[in-house]
Amino acid sequence: MALQCGIIGITNVGKTTIFNCISNTRGETHAFAFSAVKSNIGVVQVPDQRLYELEKHQVTEKVIHTTVELVDIPGLSKGSNRSEGGGNKFLGDIRNTDALIHVLRCFDNEALPHVDGSVDPVRDIETIDLELQVRDMESVEKKIERLHKTSKAGDKDAIHGLEVLARYREHIEGFNNARTLVVKDEERKYIDDLFLLTMKPVMYVCNVDDKSAVNGNHHTERIKEFLKDKNAEILIIAGALEAEIAELENKDDRLSFLKDAGLDEPGIDKLVRAAYRLLDLQTFFTIGPKEVRAWTIKKGMTASQAAGVIHSDLERGFIRAEVMKYHDFVTLGSEHACKEAGRFHVEGRNYVVCDGDIMYIRFNI
Repeated sequence: MALQCGIIGITNVGKTTIFNCISNTRGETHAFAFSAVKSNIGVVQVPDQRLYELEKHQVTEKVIHTTVELVDIPGLSKGSNRSEGGGNKFLGDIRNTDALIHVLRCFDNEALPHVDGSVDPVRDIETIDLELQVRDMESVEKKIERLHKTSKAGDKDAIHGLEVLARYREHIEGFNNARTLVVKDEERKYIDDLFLLTMKPVMYVCNVDDKSAVNGNHHTERIKEFLKDKNAEILIIAGALEAEIAELENKDDRLSFLKDAGLDEPGIDKLVRAAYRLLDLQTFFTIGPKEVRAWTIKKGMTASQAAGVIHSDLERGFIRAEVMKYHDFVTLGSEHACKEAGRFHVEGRNYVVCDGDIMYIRFNI
């Protein structure tokens, strides 16, 4: 599924360094502000140990991970909504993403000056939020103008839409993000076409120095305190350290490096999995002698919709899905054993796929 996570933040916080650790594309890193002229786009594999457990019970030619698309959006600053530092174009790039990874500078380095003169990640959150809120306000105001014309003719839907939009305008004017306004599900239709920047789900990545990779530092503690009531996911990653690890080709060398740093796995792996969750995604598997493969679907998708992710013909000619649970398969050891134990199920098109389901799609066109 072509879903994107945008990596955002103030300029010179280490966004591109982190992007380079995990992406199949390499972006240029610079030690001065406003150096990037375009967003970098890359595809990253989602780490999933379950694939290798499945391989133990199903001999196969290859293992294929599912992926997420990442967009490294050049650094923003105060005034980005007025095109300062090329920010206006980059705000447009944010609009096209499905979720946001906000990288915060939580390290001190005199050789890499902060664009605002000092390291203050809380201030940086407020700066980025304000830039996005200003752009969202413009979008809401424009739609209010459009609906005013329709409401004059007595259109009840337009009148109700104006009431909902007025609540969003007041909320954003109070320096709040659109996603924090509580509205009824059916009222969201009035803003869905606006793709509001502050409506997108967001997680925060504290980019720290090497010695703070495990426990963080005073900057990360300030972030935790600031976001404690916002139900936000916060990760601590030492970007420069992760970059060094990513350069090592030998797996044992990488594991040794991680152990020396006090880490049990690359922070980047945690970031990718968190991004996957942020996009509200889950995984189902197909297994066979040709490949053991993970597929990405949105939570709540049905068996026929999941079949369409593999190929449109499978959804169009869907007959049934034959389903095994991951735990049952790896515990019992084979498809035959699952059948013998009554753990092999036949499901119709409306079956809601669960994370980790192993499926065979039967179809006819």
